[in-house]
Amino acid sequence: MNNNIHGLHHITAIAGNPQRNYDFYAKTLGLRLVKKTVNFDDPQTYHFYFGNTEGTPGTILTFFPWPGTRHGKTGGGMATEIGFSVPEGSLEYWKQRFETLSVSHASVAESFGERFISFTDPDGLNLKLVESKQKDNRKPWSTADVIEDNAIRGFQSVTLTLKKASPTAGVLTGLLDYELVVQQENVYRYQSKNTDTAAIVDLIEIPDAPNGIVAGGTNHHVAFRVKDEKTLMAVRQKIVDAGLHITEKVDRKYFYSLYFREPGGVLFEIATDNPGFAIDENAATLGHSLKLPDQYEPYRKTIENSLPALAM
Repeated sequence: MNNNIHGLHHITAIAGNPQRNYDFYAKTLGLRLVKKTVNFDDPQTYHFYFGNTEGTPGTILTFFPWPGTRHGKTGGGMATEIGFSVPEGSLEYWKQRFETLSVSHASVAESFGERFISFTDPDGLNLKLVESKQKDNRKPWSTADVIEDNAIRGFQSVTLTLKKASPTAGVLTGLLDYELVVQQENVYRYQSKNTDTAAIVDLIEIPDAPNGIVAGGTNHHVAFRVKDEKTLMAVRQKIVDAGLHITEKVDRKYFYSLYFREPGGVLFEIATDNPGFAIDENAATLGHSLKLPDQYEPYRKTIENSLPALAM
């Protein structure tokens, strides 16, 4: 079955203070707050979606910001780094910006023939900006401080740390339309056959990697992209046939989802492009107001009063 999975859809992580999380991603990194809603399983917690101008799948980093959450720890069986695509020649701008704003970062380096700069967000989430070799025409969100020439385009990659890479590699190649393109020592780079952007999954094999703790500053799950519900259910059948446990279809209002844990321990999601983030807001006002799923609308006042105030 070909042309089902089109790279990454979104990645979800855990943060602490909601205001600090918003300020870093919307102001420091210049991403657009595409949707301000709540955790559908915990409606007294925000769910923020940050992305590009249109909220295109493959650009969306989401957060559950739990005030007072303990600090997590990366380890085996986890997504341990997120790579964003930026224009060629923009890393010097970002290095200077990180220095000015006291963002913890490393020096500009090179890997797989691409220049990058690693940094962490205020909760300790591992990130990097990459001058990707792939042409990237996605329309970025820009601000007065982060102009289009430097702005983040969307995901370039996600890195998974595993005690053994081969079982996860089998899922990527056998079920999710990825292929191995290069290996450097214990790092295996897989790329989607069906898209040029948000296309890379790097597997790092560390047999004695300690187990991680999923909490503040760590990734919760990685979502892969399909066109629609028909394709979603066809992929589900492939995963079932492979002997893996996968959920029934879940309605997340802005997309439909399935969840399964791959053999290496990372929680994977398959998510649809439809219906998209403009289903309850127009394109010009994305992220401006708190949006709730239908089941929580009768409790809007109670939910709004329970959520921390957010200055935007």
